[in-house]
Amino acid sequence: MSEKGTLDKLRVLLPHWVEHNHSHKAEFVKWAATVRGEGLEDVAAMIEKAVAGLDDANAALSQALDKVGGPSDGGHGHHHHHHD
Repeated sequence: MSEKGTLDKLRVLLPHWVEHNHSHKAEFVKWAATVRGEGLEDVAAMIEKAVAGLDDANAALSQALDKVGGPSDGGHGHHHHHHD
């Protein structure tokens, strides 16, 4: 793949990855509250540590997106994942 092709692909993929992480983060926060309510403080703290890791990952991915010129205007290639 050419450098331009790679950058174009990243301009689609990076926003998708950030959004995907956001959806997981919401689920993690919900589960941390659930297990904390059941007295599993140590498990809740570990899940919250994972949430902090997602925040760090999204910050890095957003910086990468800035470096490649921001999101693609096309918006193609975006899809949603649903987790139960």
